[in-house]
Amino acid sequence: MMEFARRNFLYLTAVAAALPAIPGAAVAQSYPIRPVHVIVPFPPGGSTDVVARLIGQWLSERLGQPFIVENRPGAGTNIATEFVVRASPDGYTLLVSTTPSAINATLYHDLKFNFIRDVAPVAAVMRAPYAMAVHPSITAKTVPEFIAYAKANPGRISMASSGIGSGPHLTGELFKMMAGVDMVHVPYRGGAPAMIDLLAGQVQVYFPSTPEVVEHLKAGRLRALAVTTTVRSDALPGVPALSEFLPGFESSYWVGVCSPKNTPIQLIDRLNVQINTALAEPGIKARLVDLGGTALGGSSSDFGRLIESETEKWAKVIKFAKLSVSN
Repeated sequence: MMEFARRNFLYLTAVAAALPAIPGAAVAQSYPIRPVHVIVPFPPGGSTDVVARLIGQWLSERLGQPFIVENRPGAGTNIATEFVVRASPDGYTLLVSTTPSAINATLYHDLKFNFIRDVAPVAAVMRAPYAMAVHPSITAKTVPEFIAYAKANPGRISMASSGIGSGPHLTGELFKMMAGVDMVHVPYRGGAPAMIDLLAGQVQVYFPSTPEVVEHLKAGRLRALAVTTTVRSDALPGVPALSEFLPGFESSYWVGVCSPKNTPIQLIDRLNVQINTALAEPGIKARLVDLGGTALGGSSSDFGRLIESETEKWAKVIKFAKLSVSN
């Protein structure tokens, strides 16, 4: 009798322990049961928007519900992020996060959220380099020659950016910090006007995304001295990586998917598996290469570590450059 009671107790204990997992697993299997909103922090048409729609279409086809891309630009991606942070953590509101998500944590001193604390990483999607592009009036043909010229002419080189605290701006500040050069920062309201003035020779150097500049490089209107990832880019074959001259230099534009904190891990895992499956598809990988990037993938924890390391890196650069912006 005592042995029966003991077995019965152990059985009931095991069942009770399993109960919390059963609803979560059931929810994950049925998810999604209604449309999912994918929030993009930029206007339509840019590379981030294209990536979001590419992944959104895949998820719609595989999971049987529309993944609706919504563009909510403004405040350096903070409007979109705050919207998602305040959303219900039920898997039906997702954020397409990018490099500015890590930059803004230090750049803005009055944010109403803490990105690392208030979002749950789902999956990293893509990483793309910036290019160190110079106007042909700059006689330097290599990075060492450019550094030597900049050191011999402090404050005489104008460095364009798509705005204060943007990826191209911070990449330029990282270059200044690691190369020990002094260049004058000229911020523009977006990448298009910055590129126009670079082409006109009003500024001498700019660190745009590779899709933004590749046609101008092919036409000889600009010269690429390097790409900013640690390895060379398939989008610009023959162009060296800055890390070949400045060991440890790395700056890239990455794109990933996040959800509000406290989203059930079963839903995050379901989305992560589907996104990783998409990134293994040759057609999607080729499309990302067309955008100048490479597929990332990995676990949600891998993406979380990327966000943390990027936040730490850009905090050092922002403090070096003495930058601060109000939201």
